[in-house]
Amino acid sequence: MNYTLNKKYSSFSTFLTEIQTHFQENSATIHKARNELKIISYENTVTVVKSFKVPNIINKIAYTFFRSSKAKKSYEYSLKIAEFTPDPIGYIEFYHKGLLAESYFIAKKFDYDFTIKEPIVNKNLTDREDIFRAFAKFTYQLHENSIYHNDYSPGNILIRRDKAGYIFKIVDINRMQFRELSLNERLKNFAKLWLLDEDLKSIVKEYATFIDEEQQKCIDIALKYSHALKRKINMKKRLKGVEVVD
Repeated sequence: MNYTLNKKYSSFSTFLTEIQTHFQENSATIHKARNELKIISYENTVTVVKSFKVPNIINKIAYTFFRSSKAKKSYEYSLKIAEFTPDPIGYIEFYHKGLLAESYFIAKKFDYDFTIKEPIVNKNLTDREDIFRAFAKFTYQLHENSIYHNDYSPGNILIRRDKAGYIFKIVDINRMQFRELSLNERLKNFAKLWLLDEDLKSIVKEYATFIDEEQQKCIDIALKYSHALKRKINMKKRLKGVEVVD
C-alpha cells in the first residue's frame, strides 16, 4: 500500500490503513455509480470516504508508473485549494502484483444544507436570488485563484446557510485544472449547471460585475456554451431513445 495522511489527523493512521475493512462493513452509501461514497465515523469525526473504481489494465499501468491516481489528485488538490473544499484527511492506494488495484480518498464531512441544484430547480426558494448572487461571487473567487473545475455540475457544489450568508464547497475535484482563464473559459464553466436561460443570465450578470466586463457580452458567451452543451447531450439522449429536457 501507499498512503499520505494529513498531519491534522495523525490519529487516523489505523483508520486509513484499514479503510478496506471499514468500507466493506459500512452500509451508509450516499452515492454509487462509477465510484462509491460512504459516510463513516471515526473518533467522533464524520468522514466521507470515496472508493474509486478499479481501473482497467491500461489505466492500472498508467496510474502506477506515469500519472497520479485519482485518489492522490483528490487529496493533493484539496490541500492546494483548502478554502474551497471539505477538509482532506488522506488517501491510500492498494497494489496487486505491482499495479494499482484500489484507491480511496477520505475527507471530513462538510455539513451542507443543499447543493446548487436546489435553487436551480426550486423557484419557490425564498432566498433563491441571494444564493445565485453569492454563487456568482464564489465562482469568481475560484477563477481568480486560477481554479477550473472540469465537472462544475449541480451535485458537486455544496452550500450551507450561514449567519454571514452562504458557505460554498466543491467536491469531485480530481480533474481540476490550475491556470489563468480566458473570458470564454470562465463563462463556459457555467454550462454544466444546465440552467434555464433566465437563471444563467441572472448569475452571469452578477459575475460580470466582478470581472468588470460588459454584462450582455458575458451573457451571450455563456448562453452560447450552455446551448451547445444542451444540444450535444440531448442529441445523444435522442439517439438512445431517452426523453430529453431542454
